Amino acid sequence: MLIHRLQSNSFMNIEQVITWLNIDAATQEAVIKLAAKLGLFIVLVLLSIILGRGTPSLISLLVRQFAPKNFTLIYENLLAPLVNLFRIAGSLILIRLSVNFLEEYPGLFKLLRFFIDLSVILSIAWLASRLFRQFILVYGIELINKLGREVDELLLVLETIANIIIGFIAAVAFAQSQQINLVGLLASLGIGGLAIAFAAQKTLEQLLGTVVLYLDRPYLPGEYIRLPSELFGRVESIGLRSTKIRTAAKGTLMIIPNSTMANLEIENVSRGRKIMVLLYLNFNHQLNQQESALIEQIVKQSTSSLFGIDPGSTKVTLVDGKNYLTSRARITFFILGSSENSLQLRKRLLELANEKISQKLKSYDIEFTMEEPTIYVDSLVTL
Repeated sequence: MLIHRLQSNSFMNIEQVITWLNIDAATQEAVIKLAAKLGLFIVLVLLSIILGRGTPSLISLLVRQFAPKNFTLIYENLLAPLVNLFRIAGSLILIRLSVNFLEEYPGLFKLLRFFIDLSVILSIAWLASRLFRQFILVYGIELINKLGREVDELLLVLETIANIIIGFIAAVAFAQSQQINLVGLLASLGIGGLAIAFAAQKTLEQLLGTVVLYLDRPYLPGEYIRLPSELFGRVESIGLRSTKIRTAAKGTLMIIPNSTMANLEIENVSRGRKIMVLLYLNFNHQLNQQESALIEQIVKQSTSSLFGIDPGSTKVTLVDGKNYLTSRARITFFILGSSENSLQLRKRLLELANEKISQKLKSYDIEFTMEEPTIYVDSLVTL
């Protein structure tokens, strides 16, 4: 009853405005119909946002009901950490379906469809990228270990390649949704590109250097770098053509072409960081000399071959408990990394090493408890 009254009042207001503007009957009917359509469309958009927030719950319910138990574990490891991205993607997909309600108004329909299609494709591409990263951290390391290969930066390279492929697929999907002949467009650009390449070879070389810098990311704005010419300074910005560096000594601004920077050996001082990891093991009895030596041997064997962990700095400190009936071991590791992604990869490797240490100690019937969570302390690398 309340909704009917509100609708009646809104239509009365619309009719009053139309009468005041002296619009003919046919136009009046069209305006009222459009207003009603827009009102219902706004309601559908709000419902899409509300229902979209339940996307993770729906996926979880479907997995638990129809998928085997192994898939439930996969959901917890891969999908559960990305619930917010699922909500955004689900809401945008429902909004895209709601846009079809305005299909009889071609101008408005095409305008809304363009922006919403772009939003949907970008959200799905970002979700796919994060899913692949989560897969690498959870399953990629174990898979490579089972294949007998050493874990290294190749995983991060694979992530970059996967992101490029995802981006390309997203571009093709968006072009198809807007009925753009991407093949014909690329062919025409290829023919014209040959002419442009000869006319602007230097400019293209600098642009390619920019692409290399953005993909590899040897430095970012705000970081301090040192070049082979002994130039040391802070990166102000990375433009389409050049990189601007504020020198530390004079405070002047050096502008270097990106094509030159892409071929230089760059020392990134800001990324000279390491993370100290503290792991505590509590034993319910006092360790003898043989057990202490065995624990230290197991820890060093389990971590010496790990990629990104400095084996020379690994230390095991054993102390007796307050009542001299128990013992405690403090294990110190140092993780070295050049970026947040690489540090996350190394942390995951360390988690696997902790599990390996636990299994070996249990195989020798040494009872202990491992304190949670593991402590991570950021520190700078001594230059």
